[in-house]
Amino acid sequence: MHLRSLLSVLLIAFVLGPAAEAGNEAVSPRLRGLSELEAPSLAVAAESSFMWGSLANPNSYEVAAQFVTARLRWGTIERDGWLRGYNQVYLLAMVEPILRGPENYYYGISVGFRYNFVQPNARFIPYISGGVGLGWLDSHADVFGAQGQDFTYNILSAIGVDYRVNDRLKVGVGGLYQHLSNAGQTDPNPSLNLFGPQVSVTFEF
Repeated sequence: MHLRSLLSVLLIAFVLGPAAEAGNEAVSPRLRGLSELEAPSLAVAAESSFMWGSLANPNSYEVAAQFVTARLRWGTIERDGWLRGYNQVYLLAMVEPILRGPENYYYGISVGFRYNFVQPNARFIPYISGGVGLGWLDSHADVFGAQGQDFTYNILSAIGVDYRVNDRLKVGVGGLYQHLSNAGQTDPNPSLNLFGPQVSVTFEF
């Protein structure tokens, strides 16, 4: 009697087990773990940075930068190794109150690329990014070392690491470099180089 019951249970498990597993995969394939390269189609991030000015500018700039960034997946590298990961193209809008320096604010946009290094089963995701853009500030050409005109170009580059909280949410820390210049449209053209830490929250879709 006991043997017959055991055989019945094993038969039911054999028949229903694969069906249940297939059903779980159909409903939520993202629940299978972190071993697969799950590159999101779209990500939106809110980022904050506090940067200090240095290198060839006499003014001690301090800037509190706020970014909103949309990133779109652009190819993956699936092979094993440290380069495993995926590319993204991004569009970024920036609002930067200038806390210390001749000017008071900077507004701009940037477009560029980001690469995310993703290892199997890893919640920590290192990244590098870089882009170029343009923007406007309230220039004061009569102040030594201030920007020569309102319209400027910008260069952004960053390096850091994200931590995957769940399937949709990541938080991150990193370092940011920003260069502002009007590309020689005024003489002198006192460019501005800013460095500082950055924190971010990213939602993926």
